[in-house]
Amino acid sequence: MSGHSKFANIKHKKEKNDAAKGKIFTVIGREIAVAVKEGGPDPGNNFKLATVIAKAKANNMPNDTIERGIKKAAGDVGNVNYEYVTYEGYGPNGIAIIVDALTDNKNRTAANVKSAFTKGQGNVGTPGCVSFMFDKKGQIIIDKEECDMGADDLMMMALDAGAEDFSEEEDSYEVLTDPDVFEEVRKALEDGGIPMMSAEVTMIPQNYVELTEESAVRSLQKTLDLLEADDDVQAVYHNWDE
Repeated sequence: MSGHSKFANIKHKKEKNDAAKGKIFTVIGREIAVAVKEGGPDPGNNFKLATVIAKAKANNMPNDTIERGIKKAAGDVGNVNYEYVTYEGYGPNGIAIIVDALTDNKNRTAANVKSAFTKGQGNVGTPGCVSFMFDKKGQIIIDKEECDMGADDLMMMALDAGAEDFSEEEDSYEVLTDPDVFEEVRKALEDGGIPMMSAEVTMIPQNYVELTEESAVRSLQKTLDLLEADDDVQAVYHNWDE
């Protein structure tokens, strides 16, 4: 997906999230709890926590909310029983879908995910059935209107920090990194005063599939809406060319 369409999708999702911040804050709160349990409450020594904090800030979570979440998780480590689980499957016309969830009840989550696929005329597949069609990358999207730095200087800053690729679109810049150096690149841009609309490790499709039938679009959108409304679901990736 080009940086421009990713930018448009992020804007759309942010508008939806603004109307349902309880959902996105719940998602990030769980991620904070697990990150603290696994690596401690100091983001300077906990890469995963630093990444979640970056995601929280990109979604306009207040700093005091983030700090409260970290403190609560640090004092409640023994009671954190969430675990990550990934589902893969197909939507209409073979659209590839990956669902990342963080749950305290895998049976409940599996049933909800299967129901979402079924209601959208799709089906859950076996592990690995579609993930080979995606590349795991660190991705940073920067809104041109919010960035005072020129494209060339921004590109050099990103590449010098370890980024793999930089692209300029109509409304945005996109920075791609290896997941292992994502936090270093993100921190370098943050220290350079670059405002980031989105900063996360994500799954990027190698190819995209168009849907020409309106019924298929409606079915796929139903699945995506049901998944995004589920508090257990952390992220949904697909190769639909919207």
